Amino acid sequence: MFRGVNIINLDAKGRFAMPTRYRSALQEQAESKLVLTVDRDHCLMIYPFPDWQELERKIMRLPSYNKQARSLQRLLVGYATEVDMDGQGRLLVAPPLRSFATLDKRAVLIGQGNRFELWDEQRWNNNCEDWFAEGDLEQGDMPPELESLSL
Repeated sequence: MFRGVNIINLDAKGRFAMPTRYRSALQEQAESKLVLTVDRDHCLMIYPFPDWQELERKIMRLPSYNKQARSLQRLLVGYATEVDMDGQGRLLVAPPLRSFATLDKRAVLIGQGNRFELWDEQRWNNNCEDWFAEGDLEQGDMPPELESLSL
């Protein structure tokens, strides 16, 4: 399980170093292969490759006639990018993904169980303030087809 908040920096090439505490698990679980994709909150999600494959199969089995399911397929699978963690534990975030999440230099990596979220630091801080102020972490109404899908 991946958990915790980590402040990280992206270099000029768009790479960041995965925190050391996660590296051996990612190497064992996924042979250092990960998938980055977008999230509707304008952050990125990072999955170990085997977990991504399972999720991708579920996403693609959703009914394509459902507008929300189709949008989910287009965004999550369309933006999905395979990356390998290099020998120094770095991951390259492709320019379209950096642009989507408005990632520049400072970012926040959040462990979320079987995946990570990568946020622009300022967006993360603003959202945290909003979430705490609202006191309501519900996402709103979701169609029945998506209720059992865990992203």
